[in-house]
Amino acid sequence: MTLPLEGLRVIEVGQALAGPLAGAIMADMGADVIKVEKPDGGDDARGWGPPFGPDGTTSLYFHGQNRNKRSVTLDLKSPADVEALHRLVEDADILIQNLRPGVVEELGIGPEQMLERHPRLIYCSVWAFGYQGPMRLKPGFDPLLQAYGGMMSVTG
Repeated sequence: MTLPLEGLRVIEVGQALAGPLAGAIMADMGADVIKVEKPDGGDDARGWGPPFGPDGTTSLYFHGQNRNKRSVTLDLKSPADVEALHRLVEDADILIQNLRPGVVEELGIGPEQMLERHPRLIYCSVWAFGYQGPMRLKPGFDPLLQAYGGMMSVTG
């Protein structure tokens, strides 16, 4: 059976939940997803347990959000590794990132910077409070957004 996203390559610069979940769904649908992780431990979600996987150190949460992906370690604070990311993106169709707004621009991998060099790239940013508005530069995680939206009063 041919999956709908077969033939697409996705580079995911994601951590925690939002970016990795988007990448996992695309991988489930057949995309070739390459996850970029930071040195010194990778995605923080690797340690979010218990429960932990068979190796006893990597959380099952991480495994669930990063299924069907390949992974590479890049230090995006290093110009050489940013250049390595650009080489990966040359063969990619989509880049997903969920770093805090402003961080990607500081690293040189913001949407304008990437699209200037890779005009056919689909650039997807997943941010807690969106790209505009008074809270746009604030970081956010699921529990915080549930509280802001009133969901915690319903779900506990």
